[in-house]
Amino acid sequence: MSDAIDVAALRRAEFPWADRDERVYLNNASTGPLTQRGVRAAQQIVDDRIEPFRIDDAKNFAMLERTRELVASLIGAAKGEIALMTNTSYGLNIAARALPFASGDVVLVHDREFPANVYPWLALEKRGVTLRRIPPAGALPDEEALIAAIEREPRVRAVSVSWIAFSTGFRSDLRRIGALCRERGIWFIVDAIQGLGADFLDVRECSIDIMACGGQKWLLSPWGSGFAYVRAELVPQLDPQPVGWMAVKGSDDFTRLLDYDLTWRDDARRFEVITIPFQDFAGLGASLELLHELGPAAVARRVQSLATEIVRWAGSKRDVTLVTPADSARRAGIVSIVTRDSAADSARLKTAGVAHSLREGALRLAPHVYNTSAEIERALEILDAG
Repeated sequence: MSDAIDVAALRRAEFPWADRDERVYLNNASTGPLTQRGVRAAQQIVDDRIEPFRIDDAKNFAMLERTRELVASLIGAAKGEIALMTNTSYGLNIAARALPFASGDVVLVHDREFPANVYPWLALEKRGVTLRRIPPAGALPDEEALIAAIEREPRVRAVSVSWIAFSTGFRSDLRRIGALCRERGIWFIVDAIQGLGADFLDVRECSIDIMACGGQKWLLSPWGSGFAYVRAELVPQLDPQPVGWMAVKGSDDFTRLLDYDLTWRDDARRFEVITIPFQDFAGLGASLELLHELGPAAVARRVQSLATEIVRWAGSKRDVTLVTPADSARRAGIVSIVTRDSAADSARLKTAGVAHSLREGALRLAPHVYNTSAEIERALEILDAG
């Protein structure tokens, strides 16, 4: 497609409900809508399952392979660095359970992180690993304090951050943090679920070792779909935990399943736990195709433009506090604001049919590529009338 996205055509083709329904959906940071092509792809798998004599294993596994390719090309990775996962938590647990931590090691995270990026690390404390949570600077993550801790603490073995913070929309400077971690031999882990799809990154430019991302938010894909990226040089150093029956070499040959040989695959598929929901990954693959067709850069600019409308509105109001950074380089699709009575305003938005979230005392508005300026204006008019 051209650099300018034809939003009207996109809505007709992929999100027809958006023009039929008077409600406004600005809650993509919670759950994104499914694309029509994704629904069709998933339904084809379901239809085959209804009449199981139609199931084609080769076709299904080829679909998974294609989905890995689409993920890899979206983030600047190689296909062999992608493992298909059912959610972000599973991918983060690869880092927590497969990386060779030792007693006395320290893991750094921001305080007020989403729980999926806290509990796997807390669980390591039984092995003598310390989780250190860096206090925020006001409402936002304190990146300078995180950098200082990396430079000051010799026992730091891993740093795990959300690319985009779920409650504030704060964007971490992954290149800066990643470069420092790589320089010091520290593993760098990223939770990308609140960023990827609203914006895009290159894992190599950011020196990321392991990245996890679910598909159900900004990637416009089914629940139960997602992936983990594991840097190629790191893959052979890690043993899968848990172990899937297709994590080993030779397991593609279903005629020799009892020739047990615990020799791991050479690529990130060693971390997959098959069988995964084929229908969900068919939907993920189809929606990734759409993002590629639209152009990741064009999608990111569109989302940024819509988010900026909210930021500018908030900046013009004396009784509204913008929680999300105003600087566009420090945010993506999430804009969080605090009004005089955020809970009451949230209720009014909900009554008026504007889907959003109330997170940590702030209204969280999260437009995506298919949303329109008119929808943003409607939400802001409701808040103005409060």
